[in-house]
Formats: sequence, structure tokens, C-alpha cells
Amino acid sequence: MHQDKVFRIKFASLYPLYVKKAESKGRSKEQVDQVICWLTGYSQEGLRRQVEGDNDLETFFAQAPAFNPNASLIKGVVCGIRVEDIEHPLMQKIRYLDKLVDELAKGKPLAKILRQPV
Repeated sequence: MHQDKVFRIKFASLYPLYVKKAESKGRSKEQVDQVICWLTGYSQEGLRRQVEGDNDLETFFAQAPAFNPNASLIKGVVCGIRVEDIEHPLMQKIRYLDKLVDELAKGKPLAKILRQPV
């Protein structure tokens, strides 16, 4: 799939998949929301509007109030690619979110998922 197609995916269609993945592993929708809000700076209300809206991923991240500066501390592999090595800024943000949801679903403690600088 070309990057342009990924960028056009509607956030509202992706969000339930994140929640389903987390809930199938015993985590909650609230924890998914917490991770997304931490990464993007959306308030709970702002996130709700995004979920109910029609924005694609490009717009979702462009409208993010304050992308977390600690996102650069997210390391690891998503879909066989190291997130820290992704050169395209938008694709890296999308993969950061994927990685955080993966970690949540794998049972990693929220305190570790919401990275703090050392």
C-alpha cells in the first residue's frame, strides 16, 4: 500500500480497530484513549470529535494540538519496520500510534507506554 493510501484512511474507521485489539487483550477503551491523547495532545472531547468526524489520518495528525515531544523515545518494530528509522514524518507518527496500541495490547504498563525522558 502506498503511503498516500495510508494517509487517506479515515481515523474513525481505524479507531474501533485499535479499541478492539486492546479490549481483546484485556485492556480498555479508556486506556486506548489515554495513549492517543498522550501522543497527540487531544483532549478527551477533541478525540471524541475526531472519532465522530470524517478526517483522514493526515488531517487527524495535522490537527493534533500538541504532538508529544517524548514520542521520539518510542522504539521498536511495527510491520517489520523500526519506527525510529521511518523517514516520512507523517508515516512515523502513524507508526508511533500503532506501536503504542501494540504495547498496550501486549500488557505493557501504561507508565512505560507513556514514555518519560530518562
